[in-house]
Amino acid sequence: MKALIIGATGATGKDLVQKLSQDKDFEEIHAFVRKPVESTSEKVKYHVVNFEKPEEWKDLVKGDVAFSCLGTTLKDAGSKEAQRKVDFDYQLQFAKTAKENGVEDFVLISAYGANPNSKIFYSRMKGELEEEVKKLHFNKITIFQPGMLDRKNTDRTGEVLGARIIKFANKFGVLESQKPLPTDILAQALVNSSKIKSYGYSKIKLGSIFSFAEKGKE
Repeated sequence: MKALIIGATGATGKDLVQKLSQDKDFEEIHAFVRKPVESTSEKVKYHVVNFEKPEEWKDLVKGDVAFSCLGTTLKDAGSKEAQRKVDFDYQLQFAKTAKENGVEDFVLISAYGANPNSKIFYSRMKGELEEEVKKLHFNKITIFQPGMLDRKNTDRTGEVLGARIIKFANKFGVLESQKPLPTDILAQALVNSSKIKSYGYSKIKLGSIFSFAEKGKE
């Protein structure tokens, strides 16, 4: 199979690229990035693109499955408008381009609590993206809604502290529904979902994400 990825330089994206490159079912992995990245596998090709100019790279978005892992934080983006451009505009444009080029399988990382009617900006934005992607009517759409991610070597202080608190609570059977999700487990679940032969739309929430990842060990 030929995989297409945006968000390949993020924590989950890096793990996804690694797992895809090690998977015999994938012959080619094409990642669309904003800055040069050195490939460590002959199967992986990085394309430096300007997401503001999709007409320059749209012809490259051709393959069997597209993974959308792009995202940023409000702090890093600097404003809600800038964050929406990355988390909504760029991902939707990628999805539209993939659909136009005949990609049949689209896998999107959304967020826990995503809801187009939410009063919370982030949750509303993610919910709106889910709805717009569904309207594209890919043969198969899989949307993952992870909660807090457990990223390797993260510099997000609040995230680190939050994860520690939840992990401590988990030892006593508390906050199990908010168990931090390691990015490598999420990445494995993404890979496994792309191998399931099905049609239509499905939404995978936290508990099921762990189950999807386990299928890769069978």
